[in-house]
Amino acid sequence: MIENSEFDFENRIVSPEPIRQDAEDEIERSLRPKLLDEYIGQSKVKENMKVYIEAAKKRGEVLDHVLLYGPPGLGKTTLAEIIAHEMGVNCRKTNGSAIQKPGDLAALLTNLQEGDVLFIDEIHRLSKAVEEILYPAMEDYALDIIVGKGPAARSIRLDLNKFTLIGATTIAGQLTKPLRDRFGIEAHLEPYTADELCEIIMRSSVILCVPCDEEGAKELASRSRGTPRIANRFLRRARDYADVIGSGKLTKEMVDIALNRMEVDKLGLDELDRRILRAIIINYSGGPVGLETLAQSLGEDAATIEGVCEPFLMQLGFLNRTKGGRCATELAYRHLGIPKDGQYSF
Repeated sequence: MIENSEFDFENRIVSPEPIRQDAEDEIERSLRPKLLDEYIGQSKVKENMKVYIEAAKKRGEVLDHVLLYGPPGLGKTTLAEIIAHEMGVNCRKTNGSAIQKPGDLAALLTNLQEGDVLFIDEIHRLSKAVEEILYPAMEDYALDIIVGKGPAARSIRLDLNKFTLIGATTIAGQLTKPLRDRFGIEAHLEPYTADELCEIIMRSSVILCVPCDEEGAKELASRSRGTPRIANRFLRRARDYADVIGSGKLTKEMVDIALNRMEVDKLGLDELDRRILRAIIINYSGGPVGLETLAQSLGEDAATIEGVCEPFLMQLGFLNRTKGGRCATELAYRHLGIPKDGQYSF
């Protein structure tokens, strides 16, 4: 059996979630492009947004409400800030889980100026009561407020300045149909190619004043799971190794040393990814195994495995999800060097 061990997911180097540290957040913001022309990748989304923004500006109207969806770390927040910048308006940011009551949303909406962007990250986490307040705000730019209680209660309609709501979600399927139907623009962000990530890394290295050659950037890109946030995080950590044990320049050899020390392999898998595959192969004979059973055997949260690890493992073809549970593929056996019908030694 694979021995359970604690794993600090919050500080997991390949996590697509932002690290909750002021210094890291400040660096992350400094690397974000400010204009659509500076935004690398997502060419279809970018070209369409250029048309929508230009058309709205030409008519003197506010931009229609926008829904951005896709895996974490692909630049949804960055794109929302760029849209506001291109429209020449302010961008107010919040999180779906932070809006607990209808009054919280009302306070945000009434403080928006004409044309402002309200960006709600993880919009699928809005409560039903808050969501229902949002419907008339999105359609009619108005808030329906109930004053008083019981028989004396009456409804007052409060007009709002016209605004653009940009919602971001990693799970578009969890949005209710009435909410999703009120977004006039939908944009699906997809994982980046290695070439796009390489371009992002080279741009970030210039901003951070990190000497990085093309081969070093390609090595970082190939192991960044198609995610710019992870690529930039790898760049900063590899810089640390280059400054301490190298010449300060990020070459292919230096990047390889840094990522190997961080236990990130050639395909971008870290120790948690490999533990998942080993558990399925060794503990459960390759599967199928249920998600909850797998999570308990690893001592990990089921949501972490399902939402963060599994999509990447399935993308690589290492994992299949069946009605009976999770199964490891022949590619997973090969990558881990485990014989399909042999003896295991770890």
